Amino acid sequence: MGKRSSGNNRRESIHRRGPAAAGMLILFSLLLAAVLGYAQIQERFPKPDFQTDYTRPDLSTPLPRAQVWEYVDIAVLIAALVLASYFAHRLRSRRKIFWLMVFSLVYFGFIRQGCVCAVGAVQNVAYALFNTGYAIPLSVIAFFVLPLVFTLFYGRTFCAAVCPLGAAQDAVILKPVRLSSTTAGLLGMLPVIYLGLAVLFAATGTGFIICRYDPFIGFFRFGASFAMVLFGAAVLLLGTVVARPYCRFLCPLGVLLDWMSRLSKKHVKITPDTCSNCRLCEESCPFGAIHKPNPSAQSPDKQTELRRLAVLLVLLPVIMFGAGWAGSRLYVPLARQHPTVALSEEILLENGGKRAVMTDATRAFRASGKTADELFEEAGRIQQRFRTGGWLLGGFIGIVFVFKLIGLTILRRRPEYEIDAGACFSCGRCFSFCPYEQLRLGTITQKELEEMEREGKNGSGAGGTSPMENNQNG
Repeated sequence: MGKRSSGNNRRESIHRRGPAAAGMLILFSLLLAAVLGYAQIQERFPKPDFQTDYTRPDLSTPLPRAQVWEYVDIAVLIAALVLASYFAHRLRSRRKIFWLMVFSLVYFGFIRQGCVCAVGAVQNVAYALFNTGYAIPLSVIAFFVLPLVFTLFYGRTFCAAVCPLGAAQDAVILKPVRLSSTTAGLLGMLPVIYLGLAVLFAATGTGFIICRYDPFIGFFRFGASFAMVLFGAAVLLLGTVVARPYCRFLCPLGVLLDWMSRLSKKHVKITPDTCSNCRLCEESCPFGAIHKPNPSAQSPDKQTELRRLAVLLVLLPVIMFGAGWAGSRLYVPLARQHPTVALSEEILLENGGKRAVMTDATRAFRASGKTADELFEEAGRIQQRFRTGGWLLGGFIGIVFVFKLIGLTILRRRPEYEIDAGACFSCGRCFSFCPYEQLRLGTITQKELEEMEREGKNGSGAGGTSPMENNQNG
């Protein structure tokens, strides 16, 4: 009885949450309350508009950030990526990954105020590719390329402990619910659409929508519009039950990281040894990135699979064309987001007598000496770029959609629990749930390991309790 009780206590310790998560939750709760209060004050007491003869003196332009700090940021990024990969692959330590995540949240989030950001760097790269006059900073290139390179070699260790946006959400995970594969698959198309729109708007010079609608930038900079503060608070609140909702269902960089991770040379594994299908890790991942074994699954014959694949490949150009056509039809509302096109429509309304009062923008345009015809011609060229970009955007979405369907049609047998290489954030939560990991760390004996495996397998039978329940109940 004594040995059994000791083994149960050790198994309970496997699933026990550390106090660090609670501390981070308290920290974010206080931060959220402070930012909400500040934003409310800003809304209730706007800055006064003095109507006097007083002329404000010209303010001196603040000195730009010294270039040496760009190299410091790059060095910190490289060091964080190296440590995250080392902690995940070599040490297999969730605790070290967690504290590195805290450091990244403080440095890249609050100290650097979310800039430069690897997620937003996608837009800088797109703008530089389509606008030769833009000189993209070295630090932006590094923050875009380095996470992709490390992901290609070691999986999504950047998401695990380096990205401040992911760290902010990871700190508030309380009781995550599991989404169905259908729901997760449908929501997984949102980042693809968001990525396409972000590239389109950046390439046309419309704006950087990823930065504009970053839900956490108001927290990092202690100031944002009240609407954006509410958006960020809503994401964090949702993140208590749906783990990392922005990372999984909105982050545009996550699309590229997903693809790189599926091609990664190395990826974290649940067990440091062989998998005995003990089921202890079954509910350990809050992101649904663990596939259950299906050794008895009946895969269709090769002819059936080839027929399905052939049908989808035949439908690929049809879906691409249809999605591209639909995207091109949206060029008018999309182009209106460009300031030049929006200004041309306002000038058109005023010239046609449909608007009597001029806006600040139209008044400034009329004072510039530029003719309305020149403005309309420029707006027409921008609309044409949006029409072409709409075709490319729709075609891109169509390709991704078809390949997702191809992935669903291919049924592969899995003899043991496996990690979804694309969806896994390499956070290390599942490590401590594996009895072989506990045996490697010396926290359990070989006899206790065999007992845990036996209880886990018995829990999978009809009428049995799950291993999670056995561990919690002792």
